[in-house]
Amino acid sequence: MNAIDLDPHDSRPLIEQIVTGIKQRIDERALRPGARLPAIRRFADDHGVSKFTVVQAFDRLVAMGYLKSRQGSGFYVAGREQSDAAAGQGCQLERAVDVLWLLRNALREQPHVAMPGAGWLPGEWMDESGIQRSLRTLSRKSGSYLTGYGSPAGYEPLRALLARRLQDQEVGCTTRQIVTTRGATHALDLISRYFIKPGDTVLVDDPGYYTLFGYLKLLGAKLVGVPWTPLGPDTAVMESLIQEHRPRIFFTNTLLHNPTGASIGQAVAYRVLQLAERYDLTIVEDDIYGDFLAGQPTRLATLDQLQRVIFVGGFSKTVSASLRVGYLACRYELAESLTDLKLLTSLTTSEIDERLLYELLTDGYYRKHLEKLRSRLRKARLEASRSLERSGLQLYQESEDGLFIWARRASGENATVLAAAAAKQGVMLAPGALFSPQQEASPWLRFNAACCSDPAIFRLLEDAQPTV
Repeated sequence: MNAIDLDPHDSRPLIEQIVTGIKQRIDERALRPGARLPAIRRFADDHGVSKFTVVQAFDRLVAMGYLKSRQGSGFYVAGREQSDAAAGQGCQLERAVDVLWLLRNALREQPHVAMPGAGWLPGEWMDESGIQRSLRTLSRKSGSYLTGYGSPAGYEPLRALLARRLQDQEVGCTTRQIVTTRGATHALDLISRYFIKPGDTVLVDDPGYYTLFGYLKLLGAKLVGVPWTPLGPDTAVMESLIQEHRPRIFFTNTLLHNPTGASIGQAVAYRVLQLAERYDLTIVEDDIYGDFLAGQPTRLATLDQLQRVIFVGGFSKTVSASLRVGYLACRYELAESLTDLKLLTSLTTSEIDERLLYELLTDGYYRKHLEKLRSRLRKARLEASRSLERSGLQLYQESEDGLFIWARRASGENATVLAAAAAKQGVMLAPGALFSPQQEASPWLRFNAACCSDPAIFRLLEDAQPTV
């Protein structure tokens, strides 16, 4: 454990400074459950304080539940334990602590911090004027939507529009097959609650979407990762995993994959659907980044026509992270069941938000906004890719579109160590271990091309390269 910065001129007592410093390291996962703290005498010598001060600080942390004292052994970081009654059921946040660490740090207000590991576009890239224009239009319309709960399945004109958008992508879909949600994450939540019970095996991308991993672990699911290639899931490995574990469901992000940036190839997509048919597997296709691709890329939902595929989309990445509107599309019978689950868990979604999104999508500016975003992202990707390569990193693949660049350290070292060091210098990286279903050590890092304009990012990467 590295020394905690103590300031004798600080108005706070030294005991309180020690307590705050250790709490912060535990909360940020720099100290993990089970880690042993230095002996009292050693801690006192290292920090220039009395043993009495250290004992008092450690005792406070024990009382607060951050430390455990073991007779004759010392002090250890405590796990956040639950009662026996709660151990087999309910919300167990400890299963998702690594994911929560990244989310807390990514969403914390931190001035002067570079965020190349972020999963979203900078706010200045969004269509703020379009949102303001649609807000003014909506404010002139009266009605019960201003005070009521709205429709259980969601605002009907928006659902009809979403169905038409899917039809444009050659997905046969009707309004009755669409359920709106509070963002794509809420859609994944509803699907997970419906299909998964504690102990179930679930197939996920490896690497894949860390927030989904955290939530599935929260439900008590056993995660089995399907390796990703530049053309999508490794279907040979996928079949062997299905035969071994017999999962019911597979969550996958097929277009501009998070974190690799790759998109599924047509032959691989056909093979995935063949496996789903053969082994009675439901596939959840997360398409949250699909709008960053022009044209008609391969989608599982297009090939399957929503028979075994549940399609998930949203607009937080392209319109506004604050405007929480997503949706799912699936067979009508399943859509009815998921609407009932939505009612039981959250009543309805915000009709105000859904009407606002409807205004944005129908005023003619969204298409132009997307074209502008795609063009700007292509330029940013090219510049970021070149800078990463000059900094000694190897790219997973060359690609023109999307947010993410997956790159690795040439030395093959664990990128989590680099990320911890970078955080102290005001650069928030996203190390590959976070995108592993089991948080395994990885040399890979995910970079957001739109958030790589700060030269400090590449200076840090260059300085961190091992000398030969």
